[in-house]
Amino acid sequence: EIELVVSGEGKGPFGTDRFLNAVLKRVARSGSAANRTSGVPVAPADAPSVKRIGNDGDALPRRDIVGARLRRQYDEIRSFTQDLLRESPFVRDQFMAKADLASRDPKRFRQSMKAYREFFRDEIVGRFDHRLSGFNARSRKIIDTPTRVGYEVVLDVFPPHVFAYGILQIPKNKKPDEKRPVVVCQHGLEGRPQDVIGERDYAHYKAFASELCERGFITFAPQNIYIFGDRFRTLQRKANAVKKTLYSIMVPQHRQIVRWLSSQDFVDPARIGFYGLSYGGRSAMYIPPLVDGYCLSICSANFIDWNWYVCSDQISGYHNVGEYEMFEFDLANHFNYDGLAALICPRPFMAERGYLDMPGGRNRRVDRVVGEFGRVARMYAQLNISDRADAEWFYGGHEINSRGTFAFLHKHLRWPEPGGGPE
Repeated sequence: EIELVVSGEGKGPFGTDRFLNAVLKRVARSGSAANRTSGVPVAPADAPSVKRIGNDGDALPRRDIVGARLRRQYDEIRSFTQDLLRESPFVRDQFMAKADLASRDPKRFRQSMKAYREFFRDEIVGRFDHRLSGFNARSRKIIDTPTRVGYEVVLDVFPPHVFAYGILQIPKNKKPDEKRPVVVCQHGLEGRPQDVIGERDYAHYKAFASELCERGFITFAPQNIYIFGDRFRTLQRKANAVKKTLYSIMVPQHRQIVRWLSSQDFVDPARIGFYGLSYGGRSAMYIPPLVDGYCLSICSANFIDWNWYVCSDQISGYHNVGEYEMFEFDLANHFNYDGLAALICPRPFMAERGYLDMPGGRNRRVDRVVGEFGRVARMYAQLNISDRADAEWFYGGHEINSRGTFAFLHKHLRWPEPGGGPE
């Protein structure tokens, strides 16, 4: 028989007469202790209390005792996690010990990273073993300007429920048999493809997909699934329970997008790059490592010492905001952003970041950005491919700057700057 004794609607003191009498009744039934003369349990007149003495010698009120206990518990948890964070770079170094930088050979290095890409796919991102379906592509024209034409495109991924959607733009000056490079332009949190093409007036993006199309690139702006607030975050929590994440779905979507683009007679399959802002910049770190068809990656308004930013008690990061889906299990013991760049390497990689990014100080530790990229630059230098790693820091905010990154795209996708004509 179980009896629930509630003190003060769950907020009262412990050890009340009612509770002690209930305990004593059970003890009496077992014959262990009771008033053996009358058989009636006897409770003390006063409930027990915990007393702690403050520095001034006076007993502390119960409220202060509880608050002090919670503070000690919090400090223990914080100390434990911050110690793990401080040690994590050394744990990552041990984990990455088999990466072949010593040979200074990019091909051998990439081969040595194969097991790490598989680990990232299986243990951090999570994967579904479903086969990609046929494209079953559906499209409709939505843009027609003097210089470019655009289409909404829908592709099957895992029927019947998983599909890929985006906006394709093609320069009108493309010659009939010409194959052009493609830039996949990725929006950020709560974004839409319409944001990056300029259909919606979002100053952060500066219509960079349309601007790149004006420069001669084919562009494709996908819809990623970090949209609709807690609806996608609930999906992330459900996915975590089966060792999956949002990227378990988005990576197959992007594989299908790259497969479809590569099948088009106006696309050069060897020249498909990825350029994302904010959450799209985070996608630039997570998706290209697992999609070989992306020949380069640009991370805008997101590159930083990621584990410090997410886990440190020195910065707000994601501790007290609604983006609670940002945490991946055991990531810091295996990869930081330099490690994710290593999964992309020897393909070209670039970071773009404004000095004033994110008002309120959340990202304004420039040293944590530049320092993390320094490790990437050192890796590319050790492999004798320094020209494939670049960064641009500019005096601006959470936005596309487009100067250094556009030059990077022209260089590595081998397409001339405006006015030069096709190669």
